Amino acid sequence: MPHPLPPIQTIHLFPVLDQHLFELLASLNPAQWELPTLAPQWRVRDVALHLLDGNLRALSMLRDGYFGQQPAGFSYGEIVAFLNELNADWVRAGQRLSPGVIRWLLEVSGPEYNRYLASLDPLAPATFSVAWAGEAESLNWFHIARDYTEKWHHQQQIRQAVGQEQGPLLSPELYLPFLATCLRALPHHYRAVAAEPGQVIAFTITGEAGATWYLVQTDTGWQLSQQHSASALAASVTIDGAVAWRLFTKSLPRELASAHIQLEGDARLGEPVFDLLTVMA
Repeated sequence: MPHPLPPIQTIHLFPVLDQHLFELLASLNPAQWELPTLAPQWRVRDVALHLLDGNLRALSMLRDGYFGQQPAGFSYGEIVAFLNELNADWVRAGQRLSPGVIRWLLEVSGPEYNRYLASLDPLAPATFSVAWAGEAESLNWFHIARDYTEKWHHQQQIRQAVGQEQGPLLSPELYLPFLATCLRALPHHYRAVAAEPGQVIAFTITGEAGATWYLVQTDTGWQLSQQHSASALAASVTIDGAVAWRLFTKSLPRELASAHIQLEGDARLGEPVFDLLTVMA
């Protein structure tokens, strides 16, 4: 049996990520705030607004118990549609805010949100589950790590738009926790992929922040580990670390992704990685 993976520790990284964001936004000129990003129809200012919404809405719901609008239903599709509508409404309203006001609100709300997250028991049940990992109930550490991936990839979208993609967020300290959290979705993503018990698929992310994970078929389904037994690999997937974040956040189309992903062994077991998605909306 594969050894279970330990919780991913990210809470100490939120202030670091925020400081990089504040410095990045302070360096932008007015034209750069209007540049398009990898997020469809969103400019740099819109992604910054979305990050602000994440702070304010989470504090309202989780700290203050105020949920405001509710989705019409709670299926995965209904929640995604609801979040898309909320995001679009917020960005439309935020067009009346200047870049300076957006920066100021981020600098005020970010530390307060970080303090709230740090106050949570990491092993207690979270208010929201990590749905893209197939969990009906998640522990706080996973909810926090999921939120870390949100903040990480949206800041990286801004950096990509303004020509600063090869910046501090790709350091092992900040990038490896992002990758490790995203790959926790693999067992759920592969739930319908048939394999013999004991078959193993290796997933390697290249680069300074890279590592290898093993997806093992057991009697109860797929399990993720970073240790591999002596059995031969049924398939291996190698992903260019420079673009892995885009693959997992629906901003690297299949026709582009194939140039950065190497599949070996049983192609049927490697192909599902192209559809791995670790964002809700």
